[in-house]
Order: sequence, then structure tokens, then C-alpha cells
Amino acid sequence: MREGLFIKKNKDRWEKIQHETSKDADETARDFVQLVDDLGYAKTFYPGSRVTRYINSLAASIYLKIYSNRKEESNRFIDFWKYDVPLTIRKHYRLVLVALVIFFVFFAVGFFSASKDPGFVSQVLSPHYVAMTEKNIEEGNPFGVYQDPNPVVMFIRIMINNIIVSFNYFFRGILLGIPSLVALGKESIRLGAFEYMFYVKGLGLQAVATVLIHGLLELSAIIISCGAGVVMGTGFLFPGTKKRMQAFREGTKDGVKMVIGLVPVFMIAAFYEGFITRFYKMPLALNLFILFTSAIFIIWYFILYPIQLHKKLKQEGGQFHAQK
Repeated sequence: MREGLFIKKNKDRWEKIQHETSKDADETARDFVQLVDDLGYAKTFYPGSRVTRYINSLAASIYLKIYSNRKEESNRFIDFWKYDVPLTIRKHYRLVLVALVIFFVFFAVGFFSASKDPGFVSQVLSPHYVAMTEKNIEEGNPFGVYQDPNPVVMFIRIMINNIIVSFNYFFRGILLGIPSLVALGKESIRLGAFEYMFYVKGLGLQAVATVLIHGLLELSAIIISCGAGVVMGTGFLFPGTKKRMQAFREGTKDGVKMVIGLVPVFMIAAFYEGFITRFYKMPLALNLFILFTSAIFIIWYFILYPIQLHKKLKQEGGQFHAQK
């Protein structure tokens, strides 16, 4: 059978499978079996064709759904962070990377601007905050702002604020993701100016070591929250082969998964800021240990583990043809 005729004969069924998610297990199984047959035929007669890759992606997506639905004995709450969150982040790595690049670029803009304009720091951080910080530096306690008399209240306040901020970043993404990136850029500029304020006083490295005690987790989560907003916005803007509203719904669903999955990260970051950062004069080895463990967690959970999990499920999904 010619490839064009093969596509014409099955195109409607493939599009229905792609755009209409069936809730009936038997129907899903029938779709899967038919796709396996189609894939076997396509691999035999059109091995390098785009239609072969298309059918393979459809079959793999159904296999992954079947795989996830087989975990009845596992805890759904745990599965959300064990499977859903890392796989969703892996799916949208490129958009998260865009947010990461925006962060570093505008951090550099804030730092450079502060070095060129003496009044820039006060403009972006407020004169009151700058005056308070300079007073703390003169008194030999440059990071006294983190030494709230009541660490419990500070922890709760920061945790709630950061979670609200993360959802704010996400919901701004509804306008094609642009407001999320703009908000991240502004925050990055403020952070760059903040760092320069200490750098010019000879406290640059100490500022980095102190802020990153909680900031490494907090900033990573904020960047991913921004990425989640972009995921929602670009779902409508770039629907691909899907219907525009379906792509938007899926983007929104993925974005919600990402931002909810970050809640524990914000909780830990707030705990560090409320209870640990106040002891910024701790031994350097302890400071580095905290930074190291946070960095290892971020690299593992948000980068290495999602890649490993995706490869594992993809390999298992690719075995269905061999097992046929």
C-alpha cells in the first residue's frame, strides 16, 4: 500500500485518538492494539517516514497512560511528586530554560546598572530598605534583616508569600506567557541590584553564601513557576497538531502540576530563611554543606531524575512493538 493511501485510510482514527481522550479502558486498549498494528506496518514499509514517528508517539503516549493507571497499589499523593511533576517538567524543559536565561540576563542587567548609577539600587529596592541595610552593615550585622525576633511567624509569612508569588507568576502566563517573563525579569534586576549593594561594600561573596542558603531553592522554584506560566500561555499560542483550546487546556493542566509540585520546595526554603539564614555567621563548612545539599536536590529532582524517568518509560513504551 502506498504511504499516501495508508495515511488517508487511517488519518481520521489517529486524529480522534490524539484529540479525544477516552475514559473507557476497553476502548483505550483497542486503540492501543490498532496503533501497534499500524506501527508494525509503518516500520516495515515506511521505516524512515514522519508518519512512522507520529504513530510511534501516539502509541507511546497511550502506553504511558496505561502504565500510570496500573499503579493502583501506590499512593496517588506520592505518585504526584514521584512521577507527574518530574515528567511534566521534563516535557517542558525548553520553556523552563527560557525562564532561566531570562533570570541570568536580567540579574546581570541589574548588577551592571547599579554599578553605573549610584541611585539605581534605591530606585529598585526602595530608599528605606537601602538605608536599613547600610545601617546594618555599619553595625557589623549586614544581614540582620533575616533575624526576625519570631522565626516561626517569619517562616509562615515567607512560606505563604512565596507560594502566592509563584501562583501569581503562573496566572500571569495566561497572556501568552509574556507577563510571567516580564515579572521574572524585574525581580532578577532587583536581585542583581541587591547583590551589587553588598559587592560594593566588599561583602559580595558573603551575600551570595548567605542568600543562597534559602535562595537556591526559592529562586529555582520561582524560575520554574515562571516557566509554568509560559507553558500555559504558549499552549494557546503554539497548539501544534492539536486543537487550540485543547492545547491550552493541556498547557494549563501541566502548568498547574508544576506550580503545585513546587509547594514543598517553597516550604523548605521558607524554613531555611526563617530558622537557618539568621545564623549566617555559621562555620563556612556548614554553610557550604547546606548549599551543596540544596544544589544536589535541585540538579537531581529537576534535571537528572526527570530525564532518567522519561527514558525509562519511553524504553518501556518502545518495547510494545518488540513484544508483539
